[in-house]
Amino acid sequence: MQVILLEKIHNVGDLGDVVKVRQGFARNFLIPQGKAKRATPENLKAIEEKRTELEKAAQERLAKAQEEAAKLEGVSIRITQKAGVDGRLFGSVTNVDIVEALQGLGHTVEKAMIRMPDGPLKHVGDFPLTVALHADVTANIKVTVIGDTTGAPAA
Repeated sequence: MQVILLEKIHNVGDLGDVVKVRQGFARNFLIPQGKAKRATPENLKAIEEKRTELEKAAQERLAKAQEEAAKLEGVSIRITQKAGVDGRLFGSVTNVDIVEALQGLGHTVEKAMIRMPDGPLKHVGDFPLTVALHADVTANIKVTVIGDTTGAPAA
């Protein structure tokens, strides 16, 4: 399916690009999120007319993301989870836990922004993670997982 992108999408294209994507990706994500429109002649004409407005809005989003990244860069958060004596967690630390901890510090992030390349954290320790605030803007944070062995079952 051909769509016109209304903002820059990582690994897809830039604002105003006409790209071919899978139907499900367009129907279920891009179009409902307002990130793209179907590539019809009417929509192409409308996008060209509104291009300056869209570019200005994109620049504002980029500036806001860069400002938030400056605040977020190098932030260290501590999350306590129940763990066994060997350091393995009963459960895991997910992006939802990290978002809640960051929101507790006053940062506005969504769970989809947290990049966890190895999946949920399942051990005690320090983990460097990336927060993708925009297609072009990322911030590095450090998550320290602390094991709470009180009330843990005996091994």
